Amino acid sequence: MNEQAGLVAMHQIAGVGWHTIDKLRRAGWSPDQDLTPSIIDGLAGQQVSQKTVEYIRTQWTPAFIKKVTSELKDRGIAVLTPIDEKYPGLLKEIAQPPWVLYIKGDIELLSEPCLAVVGTRKSTPYGLRVTRILSEQITRAGWVLVSGMANGIDGEAHRSALKAEGKTIAVLGTGVDVMYPKNHRSLYEEIAAKGAVISEMPPGTQPAPGLFPQRNRIISGLSVGTVVVEAAGRSGSLITANFSIEQGREVFAVPGPITSPQSRGTLSLIQQGAKCVIEAEDIFEEFTYNLPCAKEKEITEDLAKVALSEQEREILRYIQTEPVQITTLMEKTAGKMTVGEVHQTLLSLEIKQEIAQLPGSYYIRK
Repeated sequence: MNEQAGLVAMHQIAGVGWHTIDKLRRAGWSPDQDLTPSIIDGLAGQQVSQKTVEYIRTQWTPAFIKKVTSELKDRGIAVLTPIDEKYPGLLKEIAQPPWVLYIKGDIELLSEPCLAVVGTRKSTPYGLRVTRILSEQITRAGWVLVSGMANGIDGEAHRSALKAEGKTIAVLGTGVDVMYPKNHRSLYEEIAAKGAVISEMPPGTQPAPGLFPQRNRIISGLSVGTVVVEAAGRSGSLITANFSIEQGREVFAVPGPITSPQSRGTLSLIQQGAKCVIEAEDIFEEFTYNLPCAKEKEITEDLAKVALSEQEREILRYIQTEPVQITTLMEKTAGKMTVGEVHQTLLSLEIKQEIAQLPGSYYIRK
């Protein structure tokens, strides 16, 4: 019997969780052997009921192991367990490393240096813009960006990494074959094709509130550090940050307006000692000993990315991280530009993807 196949099949028995497998291992069980009398006695000593033992024995059969292995192969789902050489070394160091990682995509990414970028689902335009800047710079420097594919900051981090032709890993709180949230179907498919989507939950597992905090320990566990862009006072992102602290990893936080509820969590992290991040170099300088060299870093000013006219530069002086109404722009540029020139310049900046128009004729930097 194959060790990996035996462990994966045990992991897919309904009701057998992390602690049950841990007790099996402590009792001397190896995934390539049957449940011997001595192992059963060992389980009894760890308060595992006879009913549970019998249930496992009836479910964990050669036929079931073969069925699980065949189904995963047919669905293009790879697996890694702690007994495999390619299992991420950093993940082995956490308190409860997943017994099984299910993977769709590039399995090799899990062995590369990773940084996590996470944040609130209820992101602000400021948070999304900062996420785009940092995520592009992180991946262009050669790091693999890890996040949770949630709405808001997480999704924007993945999209920005892909846009920069970088590498990214999405860690799900559902089965690796279950797209959640559903509006991220195209993002899920692109990550699976160009990066990796992973989960410790058996395929088919549907979303449930308790699964997402568990997933967060994997996001931080894969990464040498976690960057929190925006987070409310109570946020899943703060759970990820706390896991990073417990795991002895670096924690970074992006400051934001003290009036913004979405910045309360990050400002609190900074007060507690997380490193304040105002540019990507603040992150990179903590890891100079192993900074990847896959690509030359491209950390340049936004205005240097595309050729801008003097009028475009003038307009951009007044469009920053907070939305600005068009009437305000006209007041600021009065005497320098006509109303028609303002409209034409705004349209040009939108085409160049320097700004975005919001409802009510408000504009914001991208």
